[in-house]
Amino acid sequence: MVATKRLQVGMLCVVALGASALARADGGPLGASVEGLLEYARGNPEYAAMRSEAEAAAQRVHPAGALPDPVVRVELQNITNAGSDASPSLLPSKVGSTKYTVMQSLPWWGKRELRRDAAAADAEQAEGRVATTWADLAASIKTIYARYFATVRTEDLTREILDLIVRLERIAQVRYANGLAPQQDVIRAQVEVTAMRSELVMLESEQQGLRATLNALLARKASAPLAAPERLRPVPPPAKLEPDALADRLRDRNPQLFTEDARIRAAEKGRELAYRNRYPDVTLGVSPIQMGSRIGEWELMIEVNIPLQQESRRRQESEAESMLSAARSRKESAALRLSGELYENIAALEAARRIEELTTTSLLPQAQATLEAAMVGYETGKVDFATLLEAQRQIRKSRQDRLKAQADVQVRLAAIERLLGEDL
Repeated sequence: MVATKRLQVGMLCVVALGASALARADGGPLGASVEGLLEYARGNPEYAAMRSEAEAAAQRVHPAGALPDPVVRVELQNITNAGSDASPSLLPSKVGSTKYTVMQSLPWWGKRELRRDAAAADAEQAEGRVATTWADLAASIKTIYARYFATVRTEDLTREILDLIVRLERIAQVRYANGLAPQQDVIRAQVEVTAMRSELVMLESEQQGLRATLNALLARKASAPLAAPERLRPVPPPAKLEPDALADRLRDRNPQLFTEDARIRAAEKGRELAYRNRYPDVTLGVSPIQMGSRIGEWELMIEVNIPLQQESRRRQESEAESMLSAARSRKESAALRLSGELYENIAALEAARRIEELTTTSLLPQAQATLEAAMVGYETGKVDFATLLEAQRQIRKSRQDRLKAQADVQVRLAAIERLLGEDL
């Protein structure tokens, strides 16, 4: 019940959309942070459709446990008025007698409650599907945003390296003009500049594709503008990523497991209802009989259906047992699969974080020192141009590796939060 309330509260927290939805909570433009994108995504059509389906399922709970509508029957007896001088008639007061019967079907004790409980379990499954839809949508947005951030920062890095290569080309030209370096150094620098410009074209194309994907997730036109990403979400400390603790949270809060639990409850109620169908339903009726213009007699009626089709009923009970067994197996399978995914993503996140730390604290300073030494050495003629190019390539690769590691951390974090059904 706690998990049910938690999911219900989560689904009720739908952000009102309008003109203000184009800005994130802290006033920045749409696209500057992933939080603003997630807020805007509450208007996603698929998510809205799932919420409507959940609301429809909730409305089916009451009718499932309600009594059937009563039945009214009117019987005109001796409409030809045989045995009298009166002419045939269809008026109740001018026939032999008119019988009015009001009947109400009453299911056997407990059947209505079981049907209502089964419908409530179906409604909980719909709630779980809503939560699953949002978890998948949010994870997709977080993942694409991380890639978008890395691509934009890679473009900035490439432009910085391009400026550096242009400077190196000028140095090579000066040295070549003074007879201190071969023409090949200038040509190598020009080739490197061309390669950088080609890479910029590819990065711009990749950014356009990622913006189009984000806009599709936000239910916007593919060409709608998005601000450049400003920052990534902070990564939780290692204490919050302890695998066993997260595994416990997954079992308690994963939307898919919540849905499977509700499926099991529905199957259990269906099984109980199948066994309860061994007992008959009852119909009660009361019939006032009109003779002329007055009620002359009253009748009471009781009707009981006889459950004689035992073979058919046994097959229905066997079906209900199989459905319950299937639901339990499905949940067990899902729990094992999701737990495996969780541990895999935790390990990958930790690896990406360690790579980022190692690159930042070790590789980047070393590459920077190597580049500075190579530039000084080239200007003084102590190293060749190939060594200088290799030094700039090394610092570029180190910075790209750091960006890739940062994006990988965010992607793995998004996958973990999708499995948990909530942000860390």
